[in-house]
Amino acid sequence: MEVVNALGRRKRAIARIFVSEGTGKITINKRDLVNYFPSGILQYVVKQPLETLGVSDKYDIKVNLNGGGFTGQSQALRLAIARALIKINAEDKAVLRKEGFVTRDPRSVERKKPGQPKARKRFQFSKR
Repeated sequence: MEVVNALGRRKRAIARIFVSEGTGKITINKRDLVNYFPSGILQYVVKQPLETLGVSDKYDIKVNLNGGGFTGQSQALRLAIARALIKINAEDKAVLRKEGFVTRDPRSVERKKPGQPKARKRFQFSKR
């Protein structure tokens, strides 16, 4: 199998991944998954597509991850892994879509408007 690459985005986070056959090692920015995401919940989020298909120890994944916070980064990585698995085996798309791993979450931070302290908050109104 040749190296398969994929891209995942969430908020301001971008994950570029390279998947090859191996032993299940995930390397993020030249660091191990456990060191990069110390929280068990975030590690679980990243591994969800692999666990769903039962191929967590079949592929090595090398990741370039930048932008955003740790939650957005983990979800961007999950999307990238799901897209790469679909490139490897197209029949897995239905299973991953049913779990919600294929859909890109379009929500992002709303911009700040002029004349307001935040995006939606207004300054206090004074009648007199």
